[in-house]
Amino acid sequence: MTHLPDARPTLEAPDDDPFLWLEEIEGAEALAWVEAQNEKTLARLSDDRVAADAQAVQAAMDRPDKIPHITRRGGLLYNFWKDAQNPRGLWRRTTEEGYRQDNPSWEILIDLDALVKEENEDWVWHGAAVIHGTHDRAVLKLSRGGGDAVVLREFDIPSRSFVRDGFSLPEAKGGVDWLDRDTLLLSSAFGEGMATSSGYSRTIRLWSRGQDPLAAEVLFEVPADHMGAWGGVDRSTGEERLVFLDQIGFYDVAVHLGDRTGPLQRIDIPTDVRVNWFRDLIVLQPRTPWTIGGTTYAPDTLLATTLSSLLSSTPHLQTLFEPAERRALTGYSWCAGQLLMAELDDLSPRFTIWTPGETAWTPHKLDGLPEIGVVDVWPLDAEPEESDGTLLAMTQDPVTPPTLLRTATTPATPLVLRQAPKIYNADGLRVTRHEAVSSDGERIPYVQTGPDTETGDAPVHLSGYGGFQIPVMPYYKGSIGQLWLERGGTAVTANIRGGGEFGTRWHEAGRRQNKRLSHDDFAAVAADLARRGVTTPGRIAAEGGSNGGLLIANMLTRYPERFGALFCTIPLIDMRRYTKLLAGASWMAEYGDPDNPKDWAFIQHFSAYHNADAGKTYPPILIATTRRDDRVHPAHARKMAAKLQKLGYEARFYEPAAGGHGYGKDNAEAARFMALGAAFLRRAIGWESE
Repeated sequence: MTHLPDARPTLEAPDDDPFLWLEEIEGAEALAWVEAQNEKTLARLSDDRVAADAQAVQAAMDRPDKIPHITRRGGLLYNFWKDAQNPRGLWRRTTEEGYRQDNPSWEILIDLDALVKEENEDWVWHGAAVIHGTHDRAVLKLSRGGGDAVVLREFDIPSRSFVRDGFSLPEAKGGVDWLDRDTLLLSSAFGEGMATSSGYSRTIRLWSRGQDPLAAEVLFEVPADHMGAWGGVDRSTGEERLVFLDQIGFYDVAVHLGDRTGPLQRIDIPTDVRVNWFRDLIVLQPRTPWTIGGTTYAPDTLLATTLSSLLSSTPHLQTLFEPAERRALTGYSWCAGQLLMAELDDLSPRFTIWTPGETAWTPHKLDGLPEIGVVDVWPLDAEPEESDGTLLAMTQDPVTPPTLLRTATTPATPLVLRQAPKIYNADGLRVTRHEAVSSDGERIPYVQTGPDTETGDAPVHLSGYGGFQIPVMPYYKGSIGQLWLERGGTAVTANIRGGGEFGTRWHEAGRRQNKRLSHDDFAAVAADLARRGVTTPGRIAAEGGSNGGLLIANMLTRYPERFGALFCTIPLIDMRRYTKLLAGASWMAEYGDPDNPKDWAFIQHFSAYHNADAGKTYPPILIATTRRDDRVHPAHARKMAAKLQKLGYEARFYEPAAGGHGYGKDNAEAARFMALGAAFLRRAIGWESE
């Protein structure tokens, strides 16, 4: 009689899980397992070549001539900077004139490396909430090890020091907004009963200086099974207006307006209509068909009116954008009382400035920007009410490093502010776009970067995401250039469904019961690369993280014959228990509720943890996570690796002690993570010897 390895958990017994002990993040048994796994993985992969690769990637990330990204507050330009001498980073600022110089003179506000040494804490920068108007105080958000939870501490900018007995909050998910010098609006999960089942704040509190935050008055609260509550301050009219958001689910929010006593009026629109306003101007974008005033508007239509007329239920709506099959709105923001609207027209960037008038809004095109490649545009000023119409734009493509431009909402010729250095040698590379045909006949675009001459067995790095309506664009990626392209390899970015490349239609086609289709799309791209003669399945190395990690895990269990190796990072994998692990409950709108039998009926088909079985032919896989990831629980990666190993498969595992929902808390850790993954993939597909 043949005894097969224990394949639990299985679809027949999804809750019979022998690896639950690995969910104890700091459990002694779990950590012993992790350390043993790390030792085996590093012994196999970590050598002089990997060390050299990591050093090269880190050196590129630390380059002194990279672009300092800036935000303007009170006429000064703020930047957070990391380099080899400052691995944790410097929060600093300069003047606009100074920034135009080759070597600006920066005023250092806080040296995070010095703070780490002084306080013996593993601090990672997560930003600052700066007081409006005077810009002389901030509440700094400091994470231990890179997780989403932060410690809040008041900081005096002129003296560059923490405020003695100032606002301070222990580690929790959430943040603050300044009401005045002595009052904060607190949206934090800190305190007993203050967190939703997703781990986010369920209350908005009024926190006065010197007050115990646990005693702060609760102005607004949401049910524990909602995703969370967020609060903010709108000063665009010159008066203080408080905004209270009840984030019911990932794509549903109820918006309330009020004052320091709490919410006074809800904006009476469906919860899946996105809203954005400035002064009395408001734009609305429905996710589903919306009938108002006797007219039904299609999903993703952008409508403009006034907030006052909407609140009085007599809005006159003007259509600013109508979607098409391959035309999608990707964002909008206010700048000097005008609306910057960004769209993708068959993946080509387009930008329009809408100017409100007494009877109608009028558009003009934002000129002087490329219409191919990747272009991002945003306001320079952190606060819309302080904007003078200045915009920043970043342009790039897979072989062209980013260029930072300054332009404006009024017609202007873009001015080059900075150009990033070339990180790798792109000579002889070309960028082409192609389309694969998925399982249901849908055409799936992908962008290929590789040598002019194809050999038929190209080592291909294939990546994708396919979730949460996030578009994946072909950015300039120095690490892929260094670790793959300049060595003669080919890199491919797949625009699979579930993303936002073609709007809500594209997202819905890869969400919930359709999530399997987004995975079919990725497998179709792999098959198309072989069909076109670019490569063979055994030479395709695929990588994805977070929701993209779920994608990669499903390539292992559903389409193993199409890949030579897989790198699965910070992933979701156990879709039976994901809602019970850290922020997992917040993603039910994307994946479904596994405790609902109707939802589990389709979720089970993309829960790779349950579909992994004995007797298959799986490609080698490296599953990597970070211990301080408090968004996607590291147990997803741990349990999948443990199960695959028990089934006898070649599954390697790596988990550094810090990093959060990313590849490391500093450039050195991130570079090592990437170098290890690339080395594993190259060796597994036979492109590089062990």
